[in-house]
Amino acid sequence: MKTLKKSRNKNYAKNILARQITMALTSTFASTFILAAEYQTLEPIFVQAKKPRPVTSPSLTQADTARVLANHSGVSLYSAGGISSLPVIHGLANDRLRTKVDGMDLISSCPNQMNPPLSYLNPAQVSEAHVYTGAVPVSLGGDSIGGTIVVESHRPSFATSSQVETSGEIGASIQSNNHAKTLNAKAQLKTENFSIIYSGGQRSADNYKAGGDFKTYTATGRPNQTLARNEVGSTAYKVNDHALNMAWKNDHHLFEAKLGYQDVPYENYPNQRMDMLENKESRINLGYTGDYNWGTLESQIWHEKVTHFMNFGDDKQYMYGNALGMPMHTKGTTDGFTLKAKIPLTTHNTLKVGTELLRYKLNDWWSASDTGMMGPNTFLNINNGHRDRNAVFAELESTLTPQWQTIAGLRYEHVHSNNDAVHGYNQTNGMGMMMSNQLRDSTAFNANNRSKTDHNIDASFIARYQANLNNNVEFGYTHKVRSPNLYERYVWSTWSMAAIMNNTVGDGNGYVGDINLKPEQANTLSLTWDWHDTDGKASLKATPYYTRVEDYIDAVKTSTWNANQFNVLQYANQSTELYGLDLNGQVQLAESHWGRFAVQGLVGYIHGKNRDTGDALYNIMPLHSTLRFTHELAGWKNTLEWVAVAGKTNTSDVRNELATAGYGLLNLHTAYAWSKVTLNVGVENLLNRNYELPLGGAYVGQGNTMATNSTTYNWRIPVPGIGRAFYTGVNIKF
Repeated sequence: MKTLKKSRNKNYAKNILARQITMALTSTFASTFILAAEYQTLEPIFVQAKKPRPVTSPSLTQADTARVLANHSGVSLYSAGGISSLPVIHGLANDRLRTKVDGMDLISSCPNQMNPPLSYLNPAQVSEAHVYTGAVPVSLGGDSIGGTIVVESHRPSFATSSQVETSGEIGASIQSNNHAKTLNAKAQLKTENFSIIYSGGQRSADNYKAGGDFKTYTATGRPNQTLARNEVGSTAYKVNDHALNMAWKNDHHLFEAKLGYQDVPYENYPNQRMDMLENKESRINLGYTGDYNWGTLESQIWHEKVTHFMNFGDDKQYMYGNALGMPMHTKGTTDGFTLKAKIPLTTHNTLKVGTELLRYKLNDWWSASDTGMMGPNTFLNINNGHRDRNAVFAELESTLTPQWQTIAGLRYEHVHSNNDAVHGYNQTNGMGMMMSNQLRDSTAFNANNRSKTDHNIDASFIARYQANLNNNVEFGYTHKVRSPNLYERYVWSTWSMAAIMNNTVGDGNGYVGDINLKPEQANTLSLTWDWHDTDGKASLKATPYYTRVEDYIDAVKTSTWNANQFNVLQYANQSTELYGLDLNGQVQLAESHWGRFAVQGLVGYIHGKNRDTGDALYNIMPLHSTLRFTHELAGWKNTLEWVAVAGKTNTSDVRNELATAGYGLLNLHTAYAWSKVTLNVGVENLLNRNYELPLGGAYVGQGNTMATNSTTYNWRIPVPGIGRAFYTGVNIKF
């Protein structure tokens, strides 16, 4: 009892100290802001932090916003649902990256990460996307250990005269392989001071076909329903999007209001035991930007609400004895606020300061579906979970000489998480011969102190040297910290049937959390050499990098682990390292009356290792390259693309990760643009190659997926890629 009191007193003292630190830093921010306001005669500086080149606009036929980033050097994708791929930067994915959508930090509210931030933005709504893959300034970091993705939807524009201006566009596309369809519309009205933009769309698809048979069975567990051996089960989806962006400006002040709503009737998952059978998201995002004599002030406040439902889709067995499926509900709300100032101190130094607040609440409950092992109670997976962040940062941009520029910054984050008491379907440890240990696990979980507070400090230093007109060198160091998310800390049941429903990486295994996980701490060194000729017809960029992560949240074996099956694994802190090299370049081959001919290419290599166990990290992209030949003439743009990926043989033993064979894909694209109309035509996987996705996870897209190790499917099957797919799309402006 004395020990418990000491622990509580210690935690109380820590919380008091945290509040004092936050108040002090916030006070410092306010004082700096007031001081800057007094010096309103300062001239603005011309030095800007180097911003990554914007990602090219998405194809008219694109359905998954994350795939807009796929051709960016250093970026790969975890396969998931048809609109919900998860970006990976240098081997780090999911919550290890910071993803900002219209300035908002959005959080996936799902035990399977089915609704990641980018899934809430239709590709047709993307106006600009930037990817920070190397050293990331603290103003763009926070609660992450990898890179940062910044995506913006339609930005406001205003009329140049007193006349009211209107415009719009509509686009549609179809694809042969899975009957994928997209329909998008946009309309804008603007005056000199007001702008309003509506955009909406629908995306849908059936299951896609692989390039050949990849399985030996056809059963789905549904009466009289089978799938062909080349059909990839649980890959169908349908989604509806609506967004309304409004803006008003007055002299040097801009006010914005962005409303968004998304309804997903279904999105099925080939590498998850469950499917998303309803997901509704709504958000309101208010922003202000003001230009003053002393600098720029930005403020933003937003609210997001997500209601999410999972069960077994059409390709997975629904009835298990008396159990009518396994209904799983999730509700998440996010409230955020940011306040940032950019203050020119001298002609060569600019200070950025800011504060950020984020309040996240999550409930994850599984309704009873019978009175046996999945009843009579509701299973509380996450009960009134909270994860709150308070952050302050300061960052100095400097021009030391005409050749040298630097960015140095510090960031402090106070992260507090908690979860209420939980219970399982049964207040017992089993039903008949089947042991679930629901009472044992929930009792142990409820007895723990579930309130956790982390004090995280980030630091970054980036230097850029312009040797001459053709050569730039940039190097950077960052120290970044990420606190565990609610699922990593508070998922509590070791029962295999419950554990396999908690899986964010699609490997078929089940996961159990650890309340006492420590925050991940990453130290990254990166170097970029950028050469380009004077006339811009040739360039080459090389980026080697190294990251060491202490207290990396990896998986460890439990007592029931077996090398020949899916397993229940435990989250645990480990020491890891990742290193690799990005290469990309382009050269113009010729230019004549036949048009302009060029070649572009990128190569990526990464190695990830658990330093404690010697095991490979999970889902590391093998050596890969893309070679793209382009031809442009008047309105024509033609592309011949060759994608080559080496075999994945360095796999995670603890997860029984599946190796994949190497492959090469040939893609053809052509587009013609008139003044108001753009037409796209092409074919993906022209040679109909049957290949395995190296980051696709394990195929559990059909059959009795509730069973951890089913007898109706082969557990050693990686998710295959899509076979030959012809597509066409058109976009009309008016």
